[in-house]
Amino acid sequence: MTQSRRRFLALGGATAATALAGCSGILGGGDGGEGGSDGGTDTGVGQISLSDFRGSGPLVEQRDAPGGTSIEELPDLSGELTLYLGGGEGGLYLDLINLLEQLYPDFSANHRLEASSDLANTIIEENEAGASPADVFMSIDAGSLGAVANAGATASLPEEALSTVPEAYQDSEGRWVGIAGRARAIPYNTNQISESDIPSTVQEFPETAALENSMGWAPSYGAFQSFVTAMRLIRGDDETMSWLQAMQDHGITTYDDEFRVSNACADGELTAGFANHYYTLRVQSARDDSPIGLAFTEGDAGALVNVSGLEIIDGTDNADLASNFVRHVLSAEAQEFFATRTFAYPMIPGVAPVGDLPRIDELNPPDIDLTELADVAGTVDLLRDAGVL
Repeated sequence: MTQSRRRFLALGGATAATALAGCSGILGGGDGGEGGSDGGTDTGVGQISLSDFRGSGPLVEQRDAPGGTSIEELPDLSGELTLYLGGGEGGLYLDLINLLEQLYPDFSANHRLEASSDLANTIIEENEAGASPADVFMSIDAGSLGAVANAGATASLPEEALSTVPEAYQDSEGRWVGIAGRARAIPYNTNQISESDIPSTVQEFPETAALENSMGWAPSYGAFQSFVTAMRLIRGDDETMSWLQAMQDHGITTYDDEFRVSNACADGELTAGFANHYYTLRVQSARDDSPIGLAFTEGDAGALVNVSGLEIIDGTDNADLASNFVRHVLSAEAQEFFATRTFAYPMIPGVAPVGDLPRIDELNPPDIDLTELADVAGTVDLLRDAGVL
């Protein structure tokens, strides 16, 4: 361990030694604190506290120390990394990148932030023309990662990273790996219905009288389109088309995004809706005692668990740095960041999800290869044919 790393670990002040005792991660079991007398300001390391990796608020109170490989156990990040960062959550992920840059003064990540599908197409085109300038592609959805992998534009990932993540959340050939999960779920207004009123499969929703003319969805949203893509894989285009039409006949309201769907449930404007799980948690975190609950379907497209993930781009001149970066993003501290700052599902078993969420291995997602979610174009065509878009 370098001297600068040792000084960073001292930034927690006098309580750091107690917080670190008996645990492997720099977060320890406490909240951390501001820098003490041995804060190491002459090393160039930013004055960040141990708690900066962990979020705050009632959903993350009294958490145990995260398990898994700690950043302390990994080689220092050093050098310049070119990162293509895709998706609407990219701004949140940049906060993690900034923390790593503060921790490692010799490391910088030059990023390009655009829609995941656009960046996937860019990487494929750059690879066909010779080589992409990107070292790493971090995408909010497995479909975009799969498109790049299927085009032969990825390099091998380190086994040390792959071995920490369940097989369901990585490519079967080790070309990409999940870093944060998001489960499809049903936000609902607890003043209007109870969890027992929510059907166990999405196929039953058009037949549920309690939900008639009182549900919402966001069909232009990428997460919804991945859900419909999963339904196409499981049930075929014809049955998926029938379900879309049945939901419209049942009376469903369209919103621009799933956070608005979730807020509308809390407001009583909707009885229930379709959204990623973490939007309900964000509503609960921002609005005390909001009447919103969260239900999960079982074994069908409505129970899809998609992932944000990483892949190393073929032809990179920074293979060692890229591999080390992937391992850092799957460290105990980074996974705690995803769990408590973005309310995503962590990908390593040693880090628990926030609040009362079931653990990811307690969910019942459909048995599909997430790489196959790459066929979003076919889904968009189907949504248009159904009059949804």
